[in-house]
Amino acid sequence: MLYIHEVHEVRGRAEDDFESAFKQWLDLLAKGDDARLLWYAHLTHGTGDAYNVVTITAVRDGQAWEALAKRLQAGDLAQWQTDVDAMRHAVTASVMLPVPWSPMQTIDLAMVPTTPQDHEPAIYMEDTGWPHAALADYIAFWERGYYTPMNERPREQRLLDIEFVMQPAYGAGRRKEAILWQRVLDHDRLLKLLIADTPPELKAPGMFMHEALGYRDQWRSRLLRTSRWSPLG
Repeated sequence: MLYIHEVHEVRGRAEDDFESAFKQWLDLLAKGDDARLLWYAHLTHGTGDAYNVVTITAVRDGQAWEALAKRLQAGDLAQWQTDVDAMRHAVTASVMLPVPWSPMQTIDLAMVPTTPQDHEPAIYMEDTGWPHAALADYIAFWERGYYTPMNERPREQRLLDIEFVMQPAYGAGRRKEAILWQRVLDHDRLLKLLIADTPPELKAPGMFMHEALGYRDQWRSRLLRTSRWSPLG
């Protein structure tokens, strides 16, 4: 299973039309059984560049990805892509693979909704790291130093639930990069995180924030809000 992660820099006046085009994307992908849009999420207001949208599309395998790419290049989806390109300044895309311990590895594409849903929006925290250490070592550290301790807590005591962890496939993104896709479970705890400094004891040797510096000191955290119609979230 491959996952297409895209960050769209949308033209402000085209925001609503762009979202409508991705609702159409649901229907276009539904004409086959090899690809589905999973998430459509806005960068939340006040947390970064305006009119940025993140989408993740699942594709069954490399052959299905090639077929979809050719449909977008010169097939029945070419006009859709041309229209969408006119609604954005740029798009940054990577073809991603789940890391070995990611909670989500594959997904039953037949179970993914292909019509717009109506649900409460969810907030996701997307953390992207660019390690100076070996990528495999950094990903292993995430598992033992972050994912495992988080999962040892009862769900009701967690700020986040890690749903998906991914890295670029060979030749399809920035080489030394990994992404944590985390659903926010407790909005009150998120607010406390935003308005308070990290306590010194959480930055002491042996704690995650301290030990992580042995692997990376460049990372980005984004807050994303799913649309009410997003298939997941």
